[in-house]
Amino acid sequence: MKFDYNLPVNLLFGRGRINEVGSEVAKYGKKVLIVTGRSSTKKSGLLDKTKNLLEEVKVEYEIFDRVEQNPLTTTVYEGVEAIKETGCDVILGLGGGSIMDAAKSIAFTAKNSGDISEYIFGIKQGKDALPIVLVPTTCGTGSEGNCFSVLTNPETKDKKSLRTNIIIAKASIIDPELMTTMPKGILASVGFDALAHNMEAYVSKIGQPLTDMKALYGIKLLAENLIKVYKNSNDLEAWEKVSLASTLGGMVIGVSGVTAPHGMEHPASGLYDIVHGKGLAALTPIIVERSWESNIEKYSDISKLLGGTDAKDCADSIKNFLEEINLKVTLGEFGIGEKDVDWMAENCIKVSKPSMINHPVKFTLEEIKDIYYKAL
Repeated sequence: MKFDYNLPVNLLFGRGRINEVGSEVAKYGKKVLIVTGRSSTKKSGLLDKTKNLLEEVKVEYEIFDRVEQNPLTTTVYEGVEAIKETGCDVILGLGGGSIMDAAKSIAFTAKNSGDISEYIFGIKQGKDALPIVLVPTTCGTGSEGNCFSVLTNPETKDKKSLRTNIIIAKASIIDPELMTTMPKGILASVGFDALAHNMEAYVSKIGQPLTDMKALYGIKLLAENLIKVYKNSNDLEAWEKVSLASTLGGMVIGVSGVTAPHGMEHPASGLYDIVHGKGLAALTPIIVERSWESNIEKYSDISKLLGGTDAKDCADSIKNFLEEINLKVTLGEFGIGEKDVDWMAENCIKVSKPSMINHPVKFTLEEIKDIYYKAL
């Protein structure tokens, strides 16, 4: 048995840890670019709280609040321009997965010139990045715990990850109390994304013992607690477990990668800017139906944790779980039609090749098309 496991990120986990954001940022710079969304951190009061905490430690700040739900490469360039204009020397990502991904890519592009797509596709290699501190406000991507930053190129519609250890955060503050203001629809989508991360890492061909045990624990935590917080947002103990599972999901995909569900979802949300978790919900059960025989033991483990009995009913267990959080959806509901299938399948081969290789079943182009058709 041989494997490597390297995750140089300082995770600060627990209720109330947001109060440490000022002192953490101050370790890495004197002026911070706060990358955040257009409204949620403002409405919740988190942005004002963060500004006050930064002022207490005499860290200056600028606000960059233009990030989309599927962040664009062009938005990253706008963030870099803001850095040039203001002289910020550290980045704080304050928000959900799209915010954290954008923050990481802004930190990267500030130190690496040229087209970021060339780095995403491995044509060029980056050398450095501005220091990054992340504060997730949703329990989905796990971006606080890995080296990924998913971006969409608005010209080509390619949605693909920048993957490099130089964008791993210096510190990630995971405070479950920050999650509790999420609307139910967002919670369902991001929570299923976290579940998908753990499930996909567990069955990935490049998984290893440390990722297996973390992914399995992440699935268990979400199976037992996501529905609880969906039905009762005041259950702070359940929020802790859901938040931990999300971070674990980010950590394990950083090593084991994602598989076919993410690989096939990215072309859909790259093309139509759909909510990532909803795209996963439409595709995952169908993909599992086509995959469970490839690893009966692991798909049985997943099914049992979700209330099923064996690998054969794993897809049904996932469907039942989705029903509990009102997330049984189809791609057709988001405007995707038969006319889009050929492009998505070809784009999947182009942008998601590693994810498709990681999957326990090798799907042909025609099989990928058939899955898309079934998901419409």
